[in-house]
Amino acid sequence: MCNHPGGASIVLTCTYSYRSLTPEGPLSRFVLIKAVLGPIMRLMFRPRVEGAERIPGEGPVILAGNHLTFIDSMIMPLFCDRQVFFIGKDEYVTGKGIKGRLMAWFFTGTGMIPVDRDGGRGGVAALMTGRRVLEEGKVFSIYPEGTRSPDGRLYRGRTGIARLTLMTGAPVVPFAMIGTDKLQPGGAGFPRPGRVTVRFGEAMEFSRYEGMDRDRYVLRAVTDSVMAEVMRLSGQEYVDMYATKAKAA
Repeated sequence: MCNHPGGASIVLTCTYSYRSLTPEGPLSRFVLIKAVLGPIMRLMFRPRVEGAERIPGEGPVILAGNHLTFIDSMIMPLFCDRQVFFIGKDEYVTGKGIKGRLMAWFFTGTGMIPVDRDGGRGGVAALMTGRRVLEEGKVFSIYPEGTRSPDGRLYRGRTGIARLTLMTGAPVVPFAMIGTDKLQPGGAGFPRPGRVTVRFGEAMEFSRYEGMDRDRYVLRAVTDSVMAEVMRLSGQEYVDMYATKAKAA
């Protein structure tokens, strides 16, 4: 359960072979990274967390939220008691030299599973990776929009979130990141200090749709219900189109 305080668009190919984690693996790195960077980030971002008690303390959980800027994926895992796994760009872990190795150590230690955006079969690989994480009783975070919002509004969700919850039975806890885009406009550069709010909603379960993970109407209905809750939590204006299309326009 979070005490203070990436959907991935299902268009990615995993280049990292996900393995069950032991206390000697990335989990220990997560504890170390959180112990070192957690206090610094609390001072920088003065996080205000609402509804963290709604995240189950054990068992599989899907965290589904909006995506405003790069630091969303740093704030979430560092301010959660449970380690959160999420999908990220493979270039974060494929760099050369000491800097590249340090970045790989950091990002995989915080729970990032690298992916190759150029792969043609990325959707299935990313979906199956999330499924394995959840079947091991862990927490998997996803941004249903599939990419960062280009203008601060909330865009239509991809149905990968619905497939995951229907295939695994894991509850969905919606969340909203508020204020991160003002601290790191455009998602680039070093973030400036300021106030960040992370707001969690009530857990959502969709057992009534069990066995219907191939029905596109059900998938859309589940996804839209999750996005409606994210919109309520974030207060964002909703746009009924994919963010990738808006960026390409």
